[in-house]
Amino acid sequence: MYDRLSTLVLRWLKVPPEPHAPIGDPASLRVFRAGRNFFNLKLIGWGVGQLAALVGIIFWVVVFVQVENGARVEKARRAALPAPPPATLRDQIRSMANSAVESELAKSGGPTAPVPAKAKPARKRVRVGGWTAFKAGLIEVALRLPPWAFPLLWMLKISGLVVYLVQIPFTYAIMRLDFEMRWYVVTDRSLRIRTGVWSVQELTMSFANLQQVVVEQGPLQRLLRLADVHVRSAGGGGGGGHPSQQAHGESLHSGNFHCVDNAHEIRDLILARLRHFRESGLGDPEEARRAAAHLPPAAPAASDAGVLAAARELAAEARALRTTLG
Repeated sequence: MYDRLSTLVLRWLKVPPEPHAPIGDPASLRVFRAGRNFFNLKLIGWGVGQLAALVGIIFWVVVFVQVENGARVEKARRAALPAPPPATLRDQIRSMANSAVESELAKSGGPTAPVPAKAKPARKRVRVGGWTAFKAGLIEVALRLPPWAFPLLWMLKISGLVVYLVQIPFTYAIMRLDFEMRWYVVTDRSLRIRTGVWSVQELTMSFANLQQVVVEQGPLQRLLRLADVHVRSAGGGGGGGHPSQQAHGESLHSGNFHCVDNAHEIRDLILARLRHFRESGLGDPEEARRAAAHLPPAAPAASDAGVLAAARELAAEARALRTTLG
């Protein structure tokens, strides 16, 4: 199952299966990969994200079911209430007369309402919890929706659940491929680092410009027995090196062997090959080719005395012939 999905993802994203070896002796080729605990860490993060999404889907499905049932019950209760009797003409006239009397008493400064003989006891307020108030508000909104709204919402809920189930194998394949497609290739002359599935990044660095090899390890990496190997080389591009080196005016290119479980082995190998590269006086073939392309044409070889004398005689004869014809 996974092999088919990974092949499909690689073909769809047009990712080459493996990088080409950098410049160097094929017999010196070494390939390193990220540590297994790095994959376990990515797997835990992926699982937590999937579980959180599932909990969110279940929560909103339960809320939706409760709101739908509450709206149905509230609608039936309101339909069962008796309708208020229609006001008769006598009641309307009496209400208008009472309003006129109260208005006149208010203008004359008289009492506007009879004083009650005994004050009524205050009603005890009932505090409504946050969840109850939230659900009551959703029920009020649901009562105002048209009849076709709930079937449409159910279709959206089912579609979301189907999308969630379909994405699980694809996101797992991409997560696993991101681990498997990390290539750290080292030869006796250069190294190449390629990472990424969705966005592929490939970095090649020559030992001719290599300046630093640093091992870094954070607290979580120490717990998982992982580390990073940073390699930096002097270059002519923009920044990207260590801040202290940028402050001294140096521009460095940086590569990272991320989350490997044999960081010290990689560091010692690179340092040993870098030392051998410099002691042997080897140069970078690419640099030599670019330098040769910018060299001025070679000067002609010096002629011997006989050839030079013959050339002078030919020049003198040519001048004499030009004088005669002229």
